[in-house]
Amino acid sequence: MNPEPDTPAGHNEGRRTFLKHSSLLTAFTLVPGPVIQAASFELDEKVAAAFEKVPLKLEVNGKKYKLAVEPRTTLLDLLREELHLTGTKKGCDYGQCGACTVHVDGQRVNSCLSFAVMHEGRKVTTIEGLSDGDKLHPMQEAFVKHDGFQCGYCTPGQIMSAVACVREGHAGSETEIREYMSGNICRCGAYTNIVAAIQEVKNGGQKV
Repeated sequence: MNPEPDTPAGHNEGRRTFLKHSSLLTAFTLVPGPVIQAASFELDEKVAAAFEKVPLKLEVNGKKYKLAVEPRTTLLDLLREELHLTGTKKGCDYGQCGACTVHVDGQRVNSCLSFAVMHEGRKVTTIEGLSDGDKLHPMQEAFVKHDGFQCGYCTPGQIMSAVACVREGHAGSETEIREYMSGNICRCGAYTNIVAAIQEVKNGGQKV
């Protein structure tokens, strides 16, 4: 014989529901109204982001900038997303393809692996700053002449590395060029044409 329950069926469930509602009402009563409103508009995250930003001075393609950036912002994202210099491409985002190559104080840098705040006061050159107005840089002209690009996506990074390769004195032979351009990947396989373009600029003695 089953004992008769002391409480009617559904009593415990109703009690738990009552306690949940009471707790929520208590929480809303204790939390200030502006905080709830801020949370609903995600203002808390925006306020936190504003406090997290740090000042940064950069010269990009000869133009000086005073910026406020989050410490985690990469140089690549700063160039593309905030300065709208989209010539620098985002490829692998792991520093393996070289599509994001730019020059910082004349040295080539994978901008996807470099935080913007690391370059306070430095001079950054992107593919947009390589030409002299409408006059192409000698390396750009050589790439066009030798068809050193196919789909063109990697071309900005290839050209920036090619200029650095000549400046660094690593364009003495085809083997040397291939070694010092090995950080730039071309999915179309235009390597032979790229090497030819670099050799022409190197042998032409043009200032790069």
